[in-house]
Amino acid sequence: MSNSYGSNLQLDVMQHERTYNERGCPPQVGRRTRHIGGVALNLENPLRGISLEHLMTDVEVFARERGLMHILDDLKKGALLAQDHQAYKRYNYYTDEDIRYLEDEVHHKWSQTGALYYVVIMSSLAAAIQGMDETVINGAQLLYPKQFGIDSLSSGPSRDSWLLGVVNSAPYLCCAIFSCWLTHPMNQWLGRKMTIFVCCLISFVTCIWSAFTGSWWHLFIARFFLGVGIGPKSATVPVYAAECSPAPIRGALVMMWQMWTAFGIFLGTVVGLAFYYVPDSGGIIGLNWRLMLAAAGLPGLIVCLQAPFAPESPRWLISKGRYEDAFNELCRLRFARVQAARDLYYIHVLLEAENEMKKGRNRVVEMFTIPRNRNAALASWIVMFAQQFCGVNVIAYYSSNIFSQSGFSDSTALAASLGFGALNWLFALPAVFTIDTFGRRNLLLTTFPCMAICLMITGSAFWIPSRDGRLAGVTIGMYLFTIFYSPGEGPVPFVYSAEAFPLYIRDIGMSFATATTWFWNFTLSITWPTMSNAFTPQGAFGWYAAWCMILWVLILLYVRETKGKTLEELDQVFAIPAKIHAAYGVRQITYGIKKYLLFQNPPRVDLYEMAAENEKSDAKREDAGNPVQ
Repeated sequence: MSNSYGSNLQLDVMQHERTYNERGCPPQVGRRTRHIGGVALNLENPLRGISLEHLMTDVEVFARERGLMHILDDLKKGALLAQDHQAYKRYNYYTDEDIRYLEDEVHHKWSQTGALYYVVIMSSLAAAIQGMDETVINGAQLLYPKQFGIDSLSSGPSRDSWLLGVVNSAPYLCCAIFSCWLTHPMNQWLGRKMTIFVCCLISFVTCIWSAFTGSWWHLFIARFFLGVGIGPKSATVPVYAAECSPAPIRGALVMMWQMWTAFGIFLGTVVGLAFYYVPDSGGIIGLNWRLMLAAAGLPGLIVCLQAPFAPESPRWLISKGRYEDAFNELCRLRFARVQAARDLYYIHVLLEAENEMKKGRNRVVEMFTIPRNRNAALASWIVMFAQQFCGVNVIAYYSSNIFSQSGFSDSTALAASLGFGALNWLFALPAVFTIDTFGRRNLLLTTFPCMAICLMITGSAFWIPSRDGRLAGVTIGMYLFTIFYSPGEGPVPFVYSAEAFPLYIRDIGMSFATATTWFWNFTLSITWPTMSNAFTPQGAFGWYAAWCMILWVLILLYVRETKGKTLEELDQVFAIPAKIHAAYGVRQITYGIKKYLLFQNPPRVDLYEMAAENEKSDAKREDAGNPVQ
């Protein structure tokens, strides 16, 4: 039976080494440091290497200053676990219940509290709102342009086609130039869950507002303000889910954002098909498309009803000095008090380190002036830009029009769009497993050429004179494109951007990455109607197929692999000069040609060896330029 310990117990510094043979757990190693922009940072765990007496003294000071002396025993046990997650194997201070819950974190990681699953459900619904907000316009645009006199399909590349693009893209214009930059102040003032509440309330109100509009400019204004609900929510929900989650399932829950956004896209196409045949009633003209736009607000109302009862982010509460409230919320999110105490103390230590890093530093400037940060920003920009210019949102927002142009009736076009939505969701599921095994960069390099081929098939199908052949070609091309997009470029950008930046600029880096994707989303949405009419569908799809190949080259040269990397390894990866990584990408092409086309057995290309060789050659040049006197 394990013993509990009191706050006055003197801990033996060497006990962990003496119990090594008993518990089969090696002693701790010393703490290492890394440097970013001239600042030394602790690697992986700021507590590692601190002596036990020092650690216990720090915990007592922390508890006294924060008014937490009544949970000092829990905090001491938690601090040991924060320093080393296997501390319960070294010390006899943990109860059998503590040990059971700590081991369940590893062996039964999906066994979590009801409060955590409440957070998961709320976050999933918020993600579904995001997708639904984006795609209800897909079905509505078959109807409202005729009523508002901006039917671009009959007017050619003119004012009407631009106005259709302006109305459809209004939320993303708002996200890019305004609402994404509200994320930080809203989170600072309101907290995570209240930011989500406000954003979902705005989404609900603006969706209802959109249903009552009577002109294109009125609909544009309503949809522009819809962007206020979309932008901050897209950055806040993944962070909120991550901050509430235990480490073993944190990455999977961040992935849930994209998966349930894809489900919302599917749901939006279902709504479009469901309301298409609703007749006008009670003197209301265009009741069908009005119901489509209004329906997107209902999930937002559900999240608004959920949010007041959800836990607040413990990290946000700690950042505001509300330690007692943070501990109480962690007790809701974890099974055992020792888990809550561990996470409370560790979050506190990390926030202290983060605040120290920020002092006297212009983080916006350093994101671009420090090579390690600049390389991360470049890679994040490429994957976020690629998420739009691969052409996926042409299909998400305009698939009904595209299918209609190919010869489908409006109702059949909506049914075909439903297939796109379903495939987008279903094929996002494999990414949960492949993103950490096959790798982010490998997924992108494998899927982009396939997406380019699929877009060429789709565009070329418009030349088929037979109606049935044309319909088959367009449908097959778009569906295959979706199958390759969903496990690759769909989930990778947000996951990649969230991990690429170092801690001290991560919030700014994510705002930059999110604004990037929404700006190019707006650009694609506003230009497609005119581009499709001016270039014809064949030329327009060819344009994005060409971009897929250009993006493949950019990913090969400048996007680094991040799967399975520690904090130290990520710094090493992004610290490698861009020219070295570009040369590595070029060598990978020649390696692939020799191995898979010429059936030779060339030596593998190693990025780190290339970087080491570059450092040696630079050192030699410096020595040659500075001869010994």
